[in-house]
Amino acid sequence: MTRSDNSGNRRNPKGGNRGGNNRKPFAKKYNTREKGNTPQKKSNPDEIRLNRYIANAGICSRREADTYIAAGNVSVNGKVVTEMGYKVKRSDEVRFDGKRLSLEKKEYILLNKPKNFITTTSDEKGRRTVMELISSATKARLLPVGRLDRNTTGLLLFTNDGDLTKKLTHPKHGVRKIYHVHLDQNLSLSDLHKIEEGLELEDGPIDVDSISFIQGAPKREIGVEIHSGRNRIVRRIFEHLGYEVTKLDRVIFAGLTKKDLPRGHWRHLTEQEIINLRNIK
Repeated sequence: MTRSDNSGNRRNPKGGNRGGNNRKPFAKKYNTREKGNTPQKKSNPDEIRLNRYIANAGICSRREADTYIAAGNVSVNGKVVTEMGYKVKRSDEVRFDGKRLSLEKKEYILLNKPKNFITTTSDEKGRRTVMELISSATKARLLPVGRLDRNTTGLLLFTNDGDLTKKLTHPKHGVRKIYHVHLDQNLSLSDLHKIEEGLELEDGPIDVDSISFIQGAPKREIGVEIHSGRNRIVRRIFEHLGYEVTKLDRVIFAGLTKKDLPRGHWRHLTEQEIINLRNIK
């Protein structure tokens, strides 16, 4: 809301000197200040509005935070705060529904990973890592959500939101991942049915959510939807049946797509995309 300045609308008090040559300028007589010269109260850089603190912690928007504050969901240093506009210090302990919040602003970066980059924060062998590709995106310390092996391309999400990372990598949430698979030979219909029915691999059974030939493409190009996070699982499914995966591209991850995101490029998630991820059950 814009601050209004009503200094020019004051009336002379009763008995004031109204005429003659002794009249003093209005501003001088009543010690008013010209519009625009009102000194501004300096903000304390160590303080932040409570709703902004909650939003930066990745819980919700500022507007939604006001609703939760009014409802008594938020405490500061052990005391419930319901006051709008309340400010907290960075050293204060802020809790939302009993859980302590971190002031660190949550960030979310989506990368379309190219080949020959490994999904790790550093590599003792000096190989190129995915962190190089997002180095200009932010100063925050982000970590990749899950892994793509060196020769797999496609969508890879980075964030410092630990709770969201746990949700997106745990199989019980059934996060949707779709891969475009290229094989060294056509996939037989019988083998496609075997994969549909489930396979027994060396580390246990594996089921895919769906598998199909890609319309208009050769029979060696397959679309696979799966929620398992086991290491190299898509490649191992086809290797188990005697096929070699020549190219593997993750085209959808948790509802995120590669639309308008060229290979090797990254972008920040939109607010709506972040909300959608948080709403995954």
